[in-house]
Amino acid sequence: MRSELEPQEKKRLWFELGLVAALSLGQSAVYAIVRLADITTRGPISDAQAKLNTSLSPRPGFDLVYQILDIGFTLVPVLLALYLLTRDPNAAPLSTRLGVNGQCGKDLGRGTLIFTIIGIGTLAVYAGGRALGITAEIQPANLGDHWWTIPVLILAAAKNGIVEEVIIFGFGAERLQRLGYGMWPIIISLAIFRASYHLYQGIGPFIGNVAMGIIFGWYFMRRGRLMPLVWAHFIIDAVGFLAPGILSLVDIG
Repeated sequence: MRSELEPQEKKRLWFELGLVAALSLGQSAVYAIVRLADITTRGPISDAQAKLNTSLSPRPGFDLVYQILDIGFTLVPVLLALYLLTRDPNAAPLSTRLGVNGQCGKDLGRGTLIFTIIGIGTLAVYAGGRALGITAEIQPANLGDHWWTIPVLILAAAKNGIVEEVIIFGFGAERLQRLGYGMWPIIISLAIFRASYHLYQGIGPFIGNVAMGIIFGWYFMRRGRLMPLVWAHFIIDAVGFLAPGILSLVDIG
């Protein structure tokens, strides 16, 4: 049952959702859809490559600067989302609402367990997608061999975990709850949204990210804790970025 909000308040909440999305993951989703259309009109998806963490300059020093700037500016919508949450009247402290207060060790342990479950599933979905020809070849690390490559890849993994989980659940789920939507409509809609900005990798990753989003969403809506999901996402990306050979082992496309 939807909450009885004033029309002006509903408009504000929807505007905030649209604004944050347009500056972050929603923008990525639009580009991903266009990229998928580009790929499919060129030839089979299985022949395409999805390159992550690409070099931004042929000069290593400037490439490092560009990488740091890119990570930093990508986090700005997160700050905007958190700021908007702090402006809600009569709301509980932000740390309580997001489930980031205390339990650091438990959050890491739960995140590691979620990573184990999701990680195995991700490899299976990738292998299946490559075999069926509906997934592009994913190349997760394309920065070259520099002293700063590993630290930057770790920062990129942390950035992805923070941006996606804070915006999707810390902000998106919270706003949808205030607008009166129930648990499963929120979980399903946010899982599809998560999958949409991975479409540039093909249909397989879209399906895999829907499944991941449902698992993540169920956990967050039941437990109300964000940090285990941030940890799980960080570990998934860190392993993928630092051990790209894992994907090649299951790439049978």
